[in-house]
Formats: sequence, structure tokens, C-alpha cells
Amino acid sequence: MFAHRPHRRIAAALAGAFAAVTLAAGVATAQPAPVPSLELDRYLGTWYQLAAVPQYFSLVCARDTRATYALDPQGNVSVRNRCTTWAGAPNEISGTATVNDRVTGAQLHVSFPGVPTQESLEGPTNYIVTALGPDYSWALVTDPTRLSGFVLSRTPALDAGQWAQVGAAIDVVGQSRCMYLTSPTTGGRSDITPLCAA
Repeated sequence: MFAHRPHRRIAAALAGAFAAVTLAAGVATAQPAPVPSLELDRYLGTWYQLAAVPQYFSLVCARDTRATYALDPQGNVSVRNRCTTWAGAPNEISGTATVNDRVTGAQLHVSFPGVPTQESLEGPTNYIVTALGPDYSWALVTDPTRLSGFVLSRTPALDAGQWAQVGAAIDVVGQSRCMYLTSPTTGGRSDITPLCAA
């Protein structure tokens, strides 16, 4: 699974986060609400992942996970995800996002060629921007089932006030802060810790 075995504390954090995901899956039923309006031009660019609900496809990533969004010639959003693996090598995947919600612009379908269940360019919403910093300095993203979650930031670190806003946004969306593990980022945090304990 990993190129190098993670420290026992990291493995325990992952186990705790997966348990929180399993428990939360049966709690909230209504789909998470998107932000009232997403200005796509302001949302484009590079985002650092500072915390996330562990996903099978991201277990290869040890640090410096980030996503870059840009408009493609068809008017959709090109997606380029990058990280550094446990072996210290670069890892990258490219995909496409299409806006499913023309009212808010904050619900999208993201597809990645060659990834099972995510190959089709069009499909149901699997990316919901549920909270944004007023200056677009951070964003909280999940999906209709709440089984995924990403804390994104324009910079490698957030201050205490911003983290407090992120935590409150996670509460509002109906997720547990314990589901989210911090993502090691150069210039930011170096640990992997559940947000409920961070």
C-alpha cells in the first residue's frame, strides 16, 4: 500500500479516521449544501491540501499534495493533482471537472481517465464546495455522501483563526473533525493528526 511503512502513530490516525468515516456515513442523510455562489475565475489556480479524509487513491501521497485548476478549451475545468510519494517521487494525475449546478456553480463532476467509476466526463456531482474563506484563501470540499473531504488553501499554512473557521465549516456540513487528517506540506504542518486532536 505504502512505499515505506508509516509510523505506528500515522497508522493509528488513519485507523481512527476510517472509523470516524464509517460512523458518520450513517448519520447525515441530506446532501451537503454548496456555498451560495462560487466565482469560478477566483477559484481557479493552485490549492494546497492541508487536511483530508483518507481515500484509497491518496494513500500513495506522503506530502505536498496540491491541485491546480484551469479553464480548458471546451470551457470545462482541467484538474491536475500532484503530490510527493512515500518514496520521495513525484506523483501526478490529470482530469476534468464539469459544473453540474449552474445556480451556485459550486457542485461539479470530476473525472479522471483510467480511474474506475471516474472515467466519464459527465456524471453525478462528486465535488461540492461547501465553505469558502471570504477572500478565497481556503475552501472545504466534500461529496454528496460526505465520505470524502478536503481542506484546501492558497498557501501552505493557515493561521489559528482560519483553522477555527474550517473546523466550524466541517461541523456545519455534518462531518466529524476526526475524519480529517492533516496533510504534511512544505512550509506548513509536518504531522499527520486528526483535526479533532490538532
